[in-house]
Amino acid sequence: MSDIANSCKQNMEKRLKSFENELKQVRTGRASVAVLDNVRVDYYGNPTPLNQVATMATPDARTITIAPFEKKLIAEIEKAIRIADIGVQPTNDGNIVRLPFPALTEERRKDIVKNLKKIAEDAKVGIRNVRRDANEDVKKQEKDKKITEDERKKLEDVVQKHTDSFIKMVDEKLAAKEKEVMTI
Repeated sequence: MSDIANSCKQNMEKRLKSFENELKQVRTGRASVAVLDNVRVDYYGNPTPLNQVATMATPDARTITIAPFEKKLIAEIEKAIRIADIGVQPTNDGNIVRLPFPALTEERRKDIVKNLKKIAEDAKVGIRNVRRDANEDVKKQEKDKKITEDERKKLEDVVQKHTDSFIKMVDEKLAAKEKEVMTI
């Protein structure tokens, strides 16, 4: 019985982690190195994460600096950032790459919030799909006479409590990110 509940909870945790990772990728009014998490640099023929070939820092709220471990990587880093299309154009001074983030307009902030709500709804749908799958497993076990009707009802209640809890967490994280985006 608890296997279904534990499996359900683990799958919902995976959905929540995925949602959190997507939130990190969304650009807010501040510069954050998290927007570069998916950038891959061609390093001796291998696509390598940017953070493994350079040091990244945010000297102020609107700039990210990238100091490559090898100077010859500057052109590759710029190319990878342009390909990633994160919305900023890299510049370099021969030693480091700078990413200047312009201030977001009110309209752009509202677009970002709308996109955040879509991402959150997708996460909620994923959590509800996990609930549906768990409930189907429970009903199948009852049909196969592995559990009783009372046990099925208890399990469905546990699964629903997990669902409510994780959806509440998604809503809380969404509200925090919305506040961060709308703060000037």
